[in-house]
Amino acid sequence: MLSARAVARRNFASFSKIPNVSKDLQSRVPPYAKLLTNLEKVHKITNNEPLTLAEKILYSHLTNPEESLGGSTGVSAFRDIRGKEYLKLSPDRVAMQDASAQMAMLQFMTTGLPNTSVPTSIHCDHLVVGKNGEEYDLPISKEANKEVFDFLESCSKKYGITFWGPGSGIIHQIVLENYSAPGLMMLGTDSHTPNAGGLGAIAIGVGGADAVDAMTATPWELKAPKVMGVKLTGKLSGWSAPKDIITTIAGKLTVRGGTGYILEYFGEGVDSLSCTGMATICNMGAEVGATTSLFPYNDAHRRYLAATGRKQVADAADVALNEYNFLKSDQNAQYDDILEINLSELEPTINGPFTPDLSTKVSEYAETSLKENWPQNISVGLIGSCTNSSYQDMSRVIDLVNQAAKAGLKPKIPFFVTPGSEQIRATLERDGIMKTFTDNGAIVLGNACGPCIGQWDRGDVPKDTKQTNSIFTSFNRNFRARNDGNRNTMNFLTSPEIVTAMIYSGDAQFNPLKNSITTPDGKKFTFKAPKGDELPQRGFEHGRDIFYPENDPKPNAEIPVKVSPDSDRLQLLEPFKPWDGKELKTTVLLKVKGKCTTDHISAAGVWLKYKGHLENISYNTLIGAQNYETDEVNKVYDLDGKGYDIPGLMMKWKDEQRPWVVLAEHNYGEGSAREHAALSPRYLGGEIILVKSFARIHETNLKKQGMLPLTFADEADFDKICSGDVLETVNLADMVAKNGDNGGELDVKVTKRNGETFIIKAKHTMSKDQINFFKAGSAINFIGEQRRNV
Repeated sequence: MLSARAVARRNFASFSKIPNVSKDLQSRVPPYAKLLTNLEKVHKITNNEPLTLAEKILYSHLTNPEESLGGSTGVSAFRDIRGKEYLKLSPDRVAMQDASAQMAMLQFMTTGLPNTSVPTSIHCDHLVVGKNGEEYDLPISKEANKEVFDFLESCSKKYGITFWGPGSGIIHQIVLENYSAPGLMMLGTDSHTPNAGGLGAIAIGVGGADAVDAMTATPWELKAPKVMGVKLTGKLSGWSAPKDIITTIAGKLTVRGGTGYILEYFGEGVDSLSCTGMATICNMGAEVGATTSLFPYNDAHRRYLAATGRKQVADAADVALNEYNFLKSDQNAQYDDILEINLSELEPTINGPFTPDLSTKVSEYAETSLKENWPQNISVGLIGSCTNSSYQDMSRVIDLVNQAAKAGLKPKIPFFVTPGSEQIRATLERDGIMKTFTDNGAIVLGNACGPCIGQWDRGDVPKDTKQTNSIFTSFNRNFRARNDGNRNTMNFLTSPEIVTAMIYSGDAQFNPLKNSITTPDGKKFTFKAPKGDELPQRGFEHGRDIFYPENDPKPNAEIPVKVSPDSDRLQLLEPFKPWDGKELKTTVLLKVKGKCTTDHISAAGVWLKYKGHLENISYNTLIGAQNYETDEVNKVYDLDGKGYDIPGLMMKWKDEQRPWVVLAEHNYGEGSAREHAALSPRYLGGEIILVKSFARIHETNLKKQGMLPLTFADEADFDKICSGDVLETVNLADMVAKNGDNGGELDVKVTKRNGETFIIKAKHTMSKDQINFFKAGSAINFIGEQRRNV
């Protein structure tokens, strides 16, 4: 009888047509032979049931297909997995941005491992403030964040992590240019990680503790997503752009409509899109709550891989597709739902304010803006970011700038441009596009996130103003106060082409598709539909070597990683206490009203500098939340009626050893993959979060930190509970004893302040592994226990 190792060798050999690649690219090619071997096991278990592309990639990364799918023989049983069963997966790669990497590395350090188990990269893009341009901004940001950048660089050297320093570019653009590949599975500590799905990868945004799972070769757990097929027909033309596809989808699905789904694009319309256009669409799939989004491997991917120096990756993908049928869905594969978009009929859209799913067609925006009392004067236009900084985006935009310049027009409002990477910046500079921008009044910011994530030192509007103002951006998210810290700034999301046209008018009544602008000589000027190049005709320019890291660095155990006890930026972690085996008894500290994103729970902007210091960043916990009972923001009341800011009362109750619970409404934790939104409540004494529904990433982050996330079985019970009431679990011990397999419900006893008591039903989604996290106090505690017991 053959050993398991011999079987593996035989199976891998059966996929010998997969070509070898050069040493410098080996870590950047998915392990196709291994994945195809796993997929053979999946086909055997499921009786060759047709699979979607998402299922092929996801299930080929199962740590143990027999364990995850062994009880799923037969069509009905296999289909029943989606949305119900947990999968244990082995990702190929991890990518982290500098803000979230701090806490991820602090957690990784507690495991005592000498190196990461999968290729990992850190990207310094979130801590660079945008104001006057790269030459001015970058040195200031590097000096202000030197301690953090030095910490991340020393961690990278010690553990063999690729370190992309400040100024190199935005994580998602760099991943697309260097690491994403068809069939790859990657975790990223940023909610817009699905950007890599534009190149055929399963790329999922997670918290730092989830990233540590992959970095330590701990099987990563995910509830098997449902798969929504998005059928694209027709072809984009004129002003319509890839951004309009996803902003239209957001308007149809809303910010919750994709929760629990992977969005898988198919149809003849796919082949009319560029690879970077597909990345734009996948990037903003996060705004509908999708687990991730992806496109099937096609010629556009092949062209992009070749243009970015990865033709060998394309050659391997060609064989995986054509010889082994891997990188596309099977004929007759079943989707849980299908959404159809006719690209030929698509009109540019403008989404906002304050939510990315409020979608208005450009032809209807003028009338709608008057009806909704939105500002009629647009104050600033911003383009670029991880969502829309490709060469194609910029070449189409510069066509509009050239049209306007030829007519004698200059922008009427400030115009900011953010390149996505050093490669993009250098190519734009070589081709004269950068000079055209600056000659026409644009401020070109550094290769970093900048205003998109709140790192914007804005000077045209007072920071304490109560007056509303509007900005037009090509960004991906527009929550209140996100971009400039001003709750009265309305961010309208649209394509970079529409943003650029609008800066020449500055008027909400202007429709660039049909309206004209009066030139200085009194003539009427109307924009023509923009044109651009999918890829640079002369290839991409490398740019400045200083912004490129060593490829595949080796770990060096001799490198010291120091954290000063006096630092206000970095703080070593103390393990959370394990569960004591008793029922949880908590007091309601706050009922949250309406939308409560991770920006509300753990604000970014000026707070980003404390991402590595749990105590200091916890002073921002839920400061953006609105009190359901009083309508006040960041205001709660103690049992004696004395008022506090929200983190202030949390700290007081922590000192008094009074565990607390927060109640909230739908899609709680929507937005960024910000694990501090779970870490800080846990640190401040929270034990339960009880809501009407959760956003996926945040619910997982809460579980990873040892908190108990629950949802109302009957949403009407939300109205029966007030701040100051006591909530006590009744059968938690039984749920834990059954490893979460208790029917998915938990009884909670409510004691009103007048002594009245009643029982409500709550739902949970805790798996066996997540119960282990809860018992240990956190996922990191559990991983550490396992490592110590080996």
